[in-house]
Amino acid sequence: MIEFVYPEGATPLDSDESEGLLLTHISTRAELDRWEQDNILEALEWLDRTKPTDILDEQFIKKLHHIMFRNVWRWAGRFRCSDKNIGEPWDQISTSLRNMCDDTRYQIELQIESYDELAIRFHHSLVWIHPFPNGNGRHARLMTDTLLQNVLKCPKFTWGSGNLVKSGDTRKRYLDALQSADRYDFIPLQEFVRT
Repeated sequence: MIEFVYPEGATPLDSDESEGLLLTHISTRAELDRWEQDNILEALEWLDRTKPTDILDEQFIKKLHHIMFRNVWRWAGRFRCSDKNIGEPWDQISTSLRNMCDDTRYQIELQIESYDELAIRFHHSLVWIHPFPNGNGRHARLMTDTLLQNVLKCPKFTWGSGNLVKSGDTRKRYLDALQSADRYDFIPLQEFVRT
């Protein structure tokens, strides 16, 4: 079993979640990251082939997470069953996601704010809800890009044009921007996503 070392701001897995690793030969975080990234590339190919537009519901949110991590984690596509250092209480995830999706549809219909602002708020909400044991940031970024490209017909975000999985300046700027959004200041996140 791999001993997990988490990058800054990552949500640690509990022991039951850690045991959900399907690839028992993995012994380092770098190997895990590579397998997860290979699986995410499959998800990107699937999105490119299918170009889904009906994405604002619990089933699609779960399906995308499952496709992103199904070859690595037994619990891929299943909501977490424990509370974490971030996110809604685990037993409120479905309700929070339904409210977020309903709010997003309503905002699209009303066109009150720019599509970038709408997508930033969607992303922040999905990260805050934190529905899964792991992969929430990557999942939320891919959901947001899918919303932008397939629903809003806008270019996807550049997300700081750096690596957000590993510790470093780009990840720190991203986490700082998310924390500002936690305090209702979305300007740093708005600036970050298009740099």
